[in-house]
Amino acid sequence: MFVTICQLTLHENLFYATREIGRLYETGRYLHNYGLTYALGFVAAPYFAATAIPRYGEDMTTLNEARCYVTPARPIAVSFELNTFKYADNRYRVKMELGSRNTPSFGRAKELAVGSRFEFAILSEEKPMLPAWVRLGKWMSKAAIEGIHVEEVAQVRRGDFTGAFAINPLDLPTETHLRTYDLISMPPVSLLDHAHLTGPHYRLADGRCVPEGLAYRVPR
Repeated sequence: MFVTICQLTLHENLFYATREIGRLYETGRYLHNYGLTYALGFVAAPYFAATAIPRYGEDMTTLNEARCYVTPARPIAVSFELNTFKYADNRYRVKMELGSRNTPSFGRAKELAVGSRFEFAILSEEKPMLPAWVRLGKWMSKAAIEGIHVEEVAQVRRGDFTGAFAINPLDLPTETHLRTYDLISMPPVSLLDHAHLTGPHYRLADGRCVPEGLAYRVPR
């Protein structure tokens, strides 16, 4: 199994709604592994979808079969910008009616700023082909991808360990047990960081540990 440690650097502000407070739409500090997997081009969603229901389980089945997995991205150094946006009705035909008042639609977006950096890992049977650039978030923001370190690990250890990367708890195997962790509340699945676990894992040359058996286990 190859463990590829990657860094992601924003070249444009990144926005996705982690939390909504009235007209304020806030972007969180972590990047979910579902969005990263799509952005890296490892899976592709259909161009047309009749409904707005995500197909994470169906789309990522092939990755489980190929034993390829992307962890969530943990922030290394991030900053934010607060921007106001307005949007209008873009229907091609509207029925003109006299309105009692002018009520434009608007909101404020707390975005991850240019230069913010993140770290994540890819577990795969073969060394992955990484794109130099990806697009993320509601605005399809540009970000650079860099492979920092690639290491092949074969020995599976057992016992207590601390996860080196953020974790999607749904993706842990049943034989791995959580002890303590920091909860990162965000949709569609809250993440964990600085998790202390017990179970099978890989130990990298620098002493950091990654759970063994991670796979996309999306409830259906």
